[in-house]
Amino acid sequence: MPSSVVHSYEYFPKTEILRIVYQSGAVYDYLKVPPIIVDQFKAFTSKGTFLNKVIKKKFKYIKIK
Repeated sequence: MPSSVVHSYEYFPKTEILRIVYQSGAVYDYLKVPPIIVDQFKAFTSKGTFLNKVIKKKFKYIKIK
């Protein structure tokens, strides 16, 4: 999953939190992200594009680090 924006990600299905670790080292939790969106994110070739066009626009987030 090489990406110039996303270093790694983890999904917590019980809480529907998608944790994104950016290449910069920043960590954000995106809240109430349904599994179907996470599946689309995983399948999308450009993680950064999907993150910017879908996830950031639709879901609230908390900066963790």
